[in-house]
Amino acid sequence: MIKPIITLIVLFCLLPVAFAKTYQVTADDNLQVVLDSVSDGDVVSLASGEYLGNFVLRHAITLIGNNTATINAGGQGHALQIKNSDILIENLTIINWGSDLTEQNAGIYSDKQANNLIIRNNKLQGDGFGIWLQDGKHIKVEGNEIEGNPKLRSADRGNGIQLSKVEYVEVIGNTVSKTRDGLYIIASQNNILKNNTMHDLRYGIHYMYSHSNQVLDNLTYNTRAGYALMSSRKLIVSGNESRDSEDYGFLMNFITYSNISHNRIKNVWTKPENKVMGRDGKGLFIYNSGYNTISYNSIDTAEIGIHLTAGSENVKIFGNSFINNPVQVKYVSNREQEWSHDGIGNFWSNYLGWDLNNDGRGDTPFEPNDGIDKLVWLYPEAKVLLDSPAILMLRWIQKQFPVLKPAGVKDSFPLMTVPSAPGHHALDKIMSKNNQAAG
Repeated sequence: MIKPIITLIVLFCLLPVAFAKTYQVTADDNLQVVLDSVSDGDVVSLASGEYLGNFVLRHAITLIGNNTATINAGGQGHALQIKNSDILIENLTIINWGSDLTEQNAGIYSDKQANNLIIRNNKLQGDGFGIWLQDGKHIKVEGNEIEGNPKLRSADRGNGIQLSKVEYVEVIGNTVSKTRDGLYIIASQNNILKNNTMHDLRYGIHYMYSHSNQVLDNLTYNTRAGYALMSSRKLIVSGNESRDSEDYGFLMNFITYSNISHNRIKNVWTKPENKVMGRDGKGLFIYNSGYNTISYNSIDTAEIGIHLTAGSENVKIFGNSFINNPVQVKYVSNREQEWSHDGIGNFWSNYLGWDLNNDGRGDTPFEPNDGIDKLVWLYPEAKVLLDSPAILMLRWIQKQFPVLKPAGVKDSFPLMTVPSAPGHHALDKIMSKNNQAAG
């Protein structure tokens, strides 16, 4: 008697799969009527052509194209609106949705706690948000190409991919350009952003109030800031690259208990036409951020290598490479800050010390700033005096009589060569310690 009951249960569970249908739709058909008439588990396959309108997905279905089917929203509203879980959207071209940012107009839009979504290998081009996901869990956004409208001001464009109050979302292998920000994440936990490419934007990746996230192996270029990390904690930011940004490679504002490691920053320089006093390209800008580990990053050719301010203390900084930065460090501190850990300092391209015992570390500490630097930071007008005999004499006096030198950054174990970083597995141990410290 037991076997027939088990058989009936198995058959009952398989019924939705067994009765799933595939609907072949052409551009002459009414797509919305088809979408409303299907059942959960069905497949809607779009033939080549243009499908004009704003379409709503109310069933758990698969909507696929053949890379030649185009959804055209007609310049208003959302192109595709998701109102159910367990939906796959794949191989579509989506264009010309609305530009009303207040109404959150998007190419693909979900705000109804839709879970288990897959949005894969689509091409989107429009004015508003590319993909907007809100209140969902267990979602994959993979291999999509999203392009904004460069004719609009940056502030008037939507973000490429917007995650709001979501969990367990994987954003992998997407390309985003010419939107406002590439990936914007707010109030979202336990997500992974990996192997994405973002360019010609304000910020490549922008974090707000989001915790326990991973940002891995992404590339940004031609941005104002490659990575803007704000008001978040317990982030792992590793293996990323920022090239040719104007203001910041990485901007950290109120970031705590996070690991910023193995990243590469190259060429952060404010354009001459945008130059004003105090606006300089900063490889790493750290504001009001403490209890972080910053290790094995490369900062190459930034106007200022690293700038810390507003109480950014209790930070472990070691194993980094500061190369060809006119100002390596800008940090006004009232007490000495040791930038080494367990005998490992940082590589400084302007370090002039010797390594007589050949242990790979300089025999004298590296102190990137002196009292004159701090005076100029407080009074920028004093820059005109930097090459004067009086200033040169003051610098010499500070070197001869260290007691007169104010407290600041000190690397007691400067590295003589660019360090080879340990593998990413080392991050797990560091983050475990940070999480325990954070409670």
